[in-house]
Amino acid sequence: MLLRPALPGDHVIFATTNHELAMRDGVVGVHLLPDANRDEPRRALAALLASVRLVWRLRPHVVVTTGALPGLFCLIVGRLLGARTVWIDSIAASDRPSLSGALARPFATRWYTQWQHLQSPGRAYEGALL
Repeated sequence: MLLRPALPGDHVIFATTNHELAMRDGVVGVHLLPDANRDEPRRALAALLASVRLVWRLRPHVVVTTGALPGLFCLIVGRLLGARTVWIDSIAASDRPSLSGALARPFATRWYTQWQHLQSPGRAYEGALL
């Protein structure tokens, strides 16, 4: 939700694993994806299927995600369908890129870190979201 001001236009669609954040910020029509992590294989499978279904149905031109496993799934499916993709690694990944971020790298058109000391070729720093 922190990216909303940077994404102007009428054709922006949001998906989240936390509906309360969308409600708090007054965003309507948000798509809810199951939350999961690598330690929850069944939930990860549910997140994968929901993400594939959502991206397949919407056919976005651009997919932007700030991380987490469902966002990774959306990014990969979007890229396979020809979308431009942007990965913004989690602010929690302060020592090294997140595992999801590392997996996203081959599928991300642009890859950003929120920590200046983690920038490198292919890993840009343009400032933090917070």
